[in-house]
Amino acid sequence: MERYLDPYEEALYAIFRFMFGLAFMFHGTQKLFGWPGDARAAELLSLRGLAGVIEVSGGALVALGLWAGWAALLASGTMAVAYFLRHAPDGFWPIINRGELAVLYCFAFLSIAARGSGRYSLERRFHGVVRNA
Repeated sequence: MERYLDPYEEALYAIFRFMFGLAFMFHGTQKLFGWPGDARAAELLSLRGLAGVIEVSGGALVALGLWAGWAALLASGTMAVAYFLRHAPDGFWPIINRGELAVLYCFAFLSIAARGSGRYSLERRFHGVVRNA
């Protein structure tokens, strides 16, 4: 399977990075603006508001591939903090404390942080700086 997908590796990574960043961004828009859905918007000067700002800005940067490594590292740390503040008090195991999404975001963002923006990114287009491409 790996040999079959090798020619598409960079394109698939770009699609993954874009969709993952976009999904994360929607968590932030829900916190900050109550959209999508009809959630109550958080106060900007609160821990939830700060998380929303990081989710919107970090998700957008990751999706576009602009400083994606740094944005993903910050997002990964944010998800680690979210896990330990919100989920871990309800039990250690993510399946028990409903923290699976926080754990998955944390480690996927850590992976993006290690790889960087990739070949198909705004960073490459504007700066010509890409790791592993």
